[in-house]
Amino acid sequence: MPCGVNCRRGVIKAMSTVKHFINEALKRTEISEFLQKELDRAGFGEVEITTTPLGTRVVIYAMRLGIVIGRRGTAIRELAKKLEEKFGLPNPQIAVAEVEFPELNPRIMAARIVDGLQRGIHFRRSGFWSLGKIMGAGALGAEITISGKLRTRRHRYEKYRAGYIPNSGEPAMRNVKIAVRHAKLKPGVLGVKVKIVPPDAKFPDRINIMFPSSGVEEMDNEGSIEEPISKEE
Repeated sequence: MPCGVNCRRGVIKAMSTVKHFINEALKRTEISEFLQKELDRAGFGEVEITTTPLGTRVVIYAMRLGIVIGRRGTAIRELAKKLEEKFGLPNPQIAVAEVEFPELNPRIMAARIVDGLQRGIHFRRSGFWSLGKIMGAGALGAEITISGKLRTRRHRYEKYRAGYIPNSGEPAMRNVKIAVRHAKLKPGVLGVKVKIVPPDAKFPDRINIMFPSSGVEEMDNEGSIEEPISKEE
């Protein structure tokens, strides 16, 4: 049976709805990248954007709130003006909150690694130190990848892993937080990629078994810090 006028209208409406959500997701990603560049010194962690009848509520999570706010609120007012002009956010109302657990935020940890590399700290020391901090904060798993001209002129990378990290499927998309930063050094640019599985992440292959006498015992795949994986490309 050929599709009638109402059917075509329904298809067009559905496509418009999907396009709207895609555009909104792209805009949120662009805003997050913009704030990361603007608030790099403030230890930017993440941003939450909520549309309300009175405008747009923007919650910025950072480590150094004073830099975000500025002297007498000048920096935060300028930031609200930029968000309204650059991204078309109606009446942005910015609130600032401190990151409760910086070690569980991949953006902050990637920025710390980049800062250490630019100050001359060896990449292995920086990678192991950051991995220990992440796992010490209670993460279920973490993976740090540092790539570039690490020791020779050839491009190579090293991975530092600990705990449980899913690499594919819906659990990985939902539970693994990822951040990528770049360190500019004299030999070239080094890429830093941080993956973190937060303590409250739920996975279908992690089973809780109830024992009447001892309470709950969780069967998981957590492990100790592994030796770095190194590969040349």
